[in-house]
Amino acid sequence: MKKAFIIVLLFVLVSVTAFLGFSSDKNNQPQTYYQVYLDGELLGNITSKKSLEKYITNTQRYIKEKYNIDDVYAPNGLEIKKIVSFQENIMGVDDIYQLIQERKPFTIKGYQITIFSDDISQKIYVLDEKVYRTALENSIKTFVGTEGYTSYINKTQKQITDVGTYINNIYIENQMTIKETYISTDEQIYTSSDELTKYLLFGTTDQQKIYNVKLGDTIEQVAFDNEISVEELLISNPKFKTSNALLYPGLEITIGILSPQIKITVEQEVVEDFVDKYKTIEQVDENLNVGVTKVTREGEDGLLRIKQNVKITNGTTVYIKQVSKQEMKPSISKIVVKGGKKVNGVGDSNWVWPTDSGWKITSNYGYRINPITGARELHGAIDIAGTGYGSNIYSANNGVIYKVANDAINGKHVVINYNNGYYIQYNHLSKYADNIAVGAYVEKGQVIGYMGMTGQATGPHLHFAVWYGGPPFSWSAYRVNPWTLYK
Repeated sequence: MKKAFIIVLLFVLVSVTAFLGFSSDKNNQPQTYYQVYLDGELLGNITSKKSLEKYITNTQRYIKEKYNIDDVYAPNGLEIKKIVSFQENIMGVDDIYQLIQERKPFTIKGYQITIFSDDISQKIYVLDEKVYRTALENSIKTFVGTEGYTSYINKTQKQITDVGTYINNIYIENQMTIKETYISTDEQIYTSSDELTKYLLFGTTDQQKIYNVKLGDTIEQVAFDNEISVEELLISNPKFKTSNALLYPGLEITIGILSPQIKITVEQEVVEDFVDKYKTIEQVDENLNVGVTKVTREGEDGLLRIKQNVKITNGTTVYIKQVSKQEMKPSISKIVVKGGKKVNGVGDSNWVWPTDSGWKITSNYGYRINPITGARELHGAIDIAGTGYGSNIYSANNGVIYKVANDAINGKHVVINYNNGYYIQYNHLSKYADNIAVGAYVEKGQVIGYMGMTGQATGPHLHFAVWYGGPPFSWSAYRVNPWTLYK
């Protein structure tokens, strides 16, 4: 009996020991966990990576509704590492979520567009690649025109038979990249192509200033008074087809200050007919007193057909090259005989044009974005181009050479004192004419130099600046719109 009791006792002890040993081994087995890091900082441990991802998506209802999407993702910089460990400090996904939300915004899937400009770059974010493509196309149409862009893309342009324009190339000068990525929700994310177009053109999505037209306003005057160019005003107000559009009191005009984020360039061939203004030949009769004038032959304008290669960036003509010039009708010079008993350097009220025929104004007197520096400033002159590199530049009246100089901005230039209050500066000459020196007398229409692009210039042109009351930039002088001389 005693022996049997001992056997039973031993059996019980062995069973208990085996059971306890088995339980201990199970609790000490390593388990699979996930360590959650944010920007290198360990936030805690969870049991399921998918549960956290699902919790983020389900909880961020505001973001899903705002962007009309199905999924929201972890912040950039969140890393989840799978580990196998004897781990006891496990957190719930709601606790981990709270820690993440306090530290960094969540992300959504979209596209990152990087625009490179000189030595800087900027990033733009969109949900749909189509938003970017459409905004880019809209921006191009703004500067090129919808009709011209469409015919260029569809290859339906008509070749020029007499006069007209043919687009050879349209391109964006900036390097641009696009990639799919996770976008932080604290970034500006564009969901509308119209909104992105506005940013690409104006550098902001803010509401532009509105101007109410007053009696007597013109587009040119409204643009000048608001320190923008006429071209900018027309771009911001597509309802106006030309700068000659009629305005009426109460009409609202958007004052859009362009700040293009990309450089849209169009290269085109242009064939135009230009009036070849007749020249006036002045003959001196020493038997007549100064001031006595006789017209011995009236002048008659001719007609020139000129082909030019034109490069336009963001609506501004930056380069013109004359390809050919055909005389359709010759001009007949006007002959004027003037008394020459006394020679002086005093200009009269009749001013002659400073270039050959076939000219085009590439930048008017008024506010613009400087094509060299990118700064918004008053362009206190008119830029005349299109007559060809090396073509003649004429003195606009009788006067005395005040300055002959060459610098990095104006290039080779001449300033003439017309001794009637006016001083005119002729910039960017390729070279000076013979006998041009300070103190020399010049006659109206006399060649003083040749068209060039010295100094800060994007192409051959004459920068024609008029001052009154003293030499340029002197304390007593002020700028004058050159067009007032020819009205």
